[in-house]
Amino acid sequence: MEGFQRLRRRRYRDKNMNDNKNLYKEDSLKYWEEAHRQQACDRGSIRRDDWLDRFSDVIAKARNPVLDLGCGSGNDTLDLIDRGKEVIPCDQSEFAIRQIREHFPEVREALCFNMLDGFPFEDHSFDLVIADLCLHYFDTADTDRILSGIRRILVPGGHLIFRVNSIRDVNHGAGQGREIEPHLYETGAGTLKRFFDEEDIRRFFRDFTLEYLREETMERYRMEKRLFTGCARS
Repeated sequence: MEGFQRLRRRRYRDKNMNDNKNLYKEDSLKYWEEAHRQQACDRGSIRRDDWLDRFSDVIAKARNPVLDLGCGSGNDTLDLIDRGKEVIPCDQSEFAIRQIREHFPEVREALCFNMLDGFPFEDHSFDLVIADLCLHYFDTADTDRILSGIRRILVPGGHLIFRVNSIRDVNHGAGQGREIEPHLYETGAGTLKRFFDEEDIRRFFRDFTLEYLREETMERYRMEKRLFTGCARS
């Protein structure tokens, strides 16, 4: 039955392009809600890597709370707390946010919202935004809109530190599925997944000043992941 529903949705997307985004948004929410439930973990079992270490100076200078977008189970939230920072973790998954509230009593505010719906913050609210592996699930128009929203909530000269999929990330779906746009694919779960090359990043981040950009590997998952790490100033 699940496979039939997925096929029906794909056909529906093909015939009703104006409704595609609502279907992708719905499938994404279902996918991540289930993923976080299956990977639920307490604070002590969170797997971290040291990717934020190279940006220690930028993090140390942040005076306002740090916004952790797509926080998931709290990998980066925990890192930032250990650095003495107040953090506002955010995710579209209600389960993930409940887990954050349960396992991170230091967190005063954790929010559940979808970036496609905009950012519930005033202009110039943050010195620093972290977006770790959460900016590569959208078409071009939505990616531009999300990055514009992040610029709006950053103070002038504030920083966005991010990681996104590389087009060489073959272990995690690069080049697989139905290509919707160049480097953007529909996955078997009915969600969207984008893979970036350097040209893509410089185009999408054209309204920022890129202070750091490098293609790297990450070993947090069972198979090696290739990604781009970046630091952009508003």
